[in-house]
Amino acid sequence: MLGKTELHEAAASFIIQCYMELNKAPEEARDRLNGIASEIERTGTYVHTFEELEHGAKMAWRNSNRCIGRLFWDKLRITDARETESPAEAASLLIRHIENATNGGKIIPSITVFKPQTPGSETLRIWNHQLVRYAGYETGEGIVGDPASLSFTSVCRRLGWTGNGTDYDILPLVIQWGDLEPEWFSIPERTVLEVHLEHPDIPDFASLDLRWYAVPIISDMTLEIGGITYPAAPFNGWYMGTEIGARNLADTFRYNKLPLIAELMGLDTSSESTLWRDRALVELNRAVLHSYKKGRGQHRRPPYGCHPVPFF
Repeated sequence: MLGKTELHEAAASFIIQCYMELNKAPEEARDRLNGIASEIERTGTYVHTFEELEHGAKMAWRNSNRCIGRLFWDKLRITDARETESPAEAASLLIRHIENATNGGKIIPSITVFKPQTPGSETLRIWNHQLVRYAGYETGEGIVGDPASLSFTSVCRRLGWTGNGTDYDILPLVIQWGDLEPEWFSIPERTVLEVHLEHPDIPDFASLDLRWYAVPIISDMTLEIGGITYPAAPFNGWYMGTEIGARNLADTFRYNKLPLIAELMGLDTSSESTLWRDRALVELNRAVLHSYKKGRGQHRRPPYGCHPVPFF
């Protein structure tokens, strides 16, 4: 956390820009900064109004130069969850985030903002990289599921969660309050919209049972607004087709499905010079775009339930 002087400087920079963009009078910004200065001197921090939180989150997305979705920064929907006091309450809000952001397939860019870091108070930690993510298991026959999830899946299993051992098991939410033991909560399967991939010109493509979830909700990044840090602020925009087809399902260190697709297509895989990977990759990306456009999503089965468990 910043010291009082640094925090006041960061707050001033933010408030001046924020209030200018919101077409507020200079006098409002001056009065607000006077109030913030007094609050910082008294408590070592300050509290954003909802309007400041809302516009600050939008500004943060707009300034994220690695995200192509930031072009739609002003459409971001904010949920103020700063009053949340327990992992169970947080889990309920995160499940609602998944449902509302998914919106039946018409994705809404959203962010849910939990308590900020403040002197002497506990904060919430979300252990998941994304709210929705497939598990990964090491077996005698190789890795089942997502290799990128091996470590976190092991954590979940040590906490007491048990998956079905398939390629597409939805991992639970793992939430920790301060220094207390983390708790895990299953995501109701009806909440998760998945797209089962099919190809416009290869009828047997659907038999590969490839799928991916509809919404990427990043949950391990912090949000910083005017010197205030929000360590739990899960956020979603939209997927790019190639992120699913050319990375998640194609990378050799992820699902590595190109050999399977090449076999289905009858391609010569005896040498890289045949460019079989390139050809299979193009068709996989076509399948992703075709399937997501068609919107052939399926909600999952009823939930397992949720259980607080001791830290491993």
